[in-house]
Amino acid sequence: MDDADGSGSVASDSATIAIYSVKGGVGKTTFAANLSWCSAQDGHSTLLWDLDAAGGSGFLYGLESSGSRLAEDVFSRDRSPARLIQRTAWDKVDVLPADESIRALDAQLVRIGKRRRLAKLTEELAGNYARIVLDCPPVMNELSAQVVRAADLVIVPLPPSPLSARAFDLVVREIAGNTRRHPPILPVLSMLDLRRGLHKQAREANPNWPTIPYASAVEQCAVQQQPVGAHSPQSPAAQHFARLWRAIEAKLADRRR
Repeated sequence: MDDADGSGSVASDSATIAIYSVKGGVGKTTFAANLSWCSAQDGHSTLLWDLDAAGGSGFLYGLESSGSRLAEDVFSRDRSPARLIQRTAWDKVDVLPADESIRALDAQLVRIGKRRRLAKLTEELAGNYARIVLDCPPVMNELSAQVVRAADLVIVPLPPSPLSARAFDLVVREIAGNTRRHPPILPVLSMLDLRRGLHKQAREANPNWPTIPYASAVEQCAVQQQPVGAHSPQSPAAQHFARLWRAIEAKLADRRR
């Protein structure tokens, strides 16, 4: 039934990966765009689904919003999300872009009353994509609850700060409160600068968490409108994203066992 609780997609070899935080400015969109590229480099047909009204994921791939209000329509039963997908310049990476209508999506989800609508849509898309990456807005509402139910894995970018630690606790509670069998959570220290004392302490306190460094190569993603692995493939940042992707695949493999 569509309103049953649960999480994850039904296609045996597919996976939905949510990049989520309740705090903005943590590098979430940069993570989503770069991990989608890593997924494609790993041989997976990959869909980057932008659920954030800012539309940053599409921009990082050189795609401009059409200014329409079609993104909201994919949650109704009369429009297939596949019709709105755009190809990127990179093989195996497509984008389902956001537009201004995403701002009203939470109210729409409450109105239609389908608690697993996003999960059903990702299951439909999994017929064509081995990996679906969700760039999620920094919210705690019906949309975030639907993200949790759809995801096979939740990635939480965490810049080293007390506020980020608090945000991570909120994410954990949000996930636990919206599913009986919640997806695994992978926290990642983002924008890490080991020259800073607080950052060094955060790294020492969480030595097993993956890290993404504070680096100009990452900032250049928005300037170049390319993933870091495309414009600076030998950079430490590109290598860190590649290692993070391997950790993600390991988590997904563990879950399938």
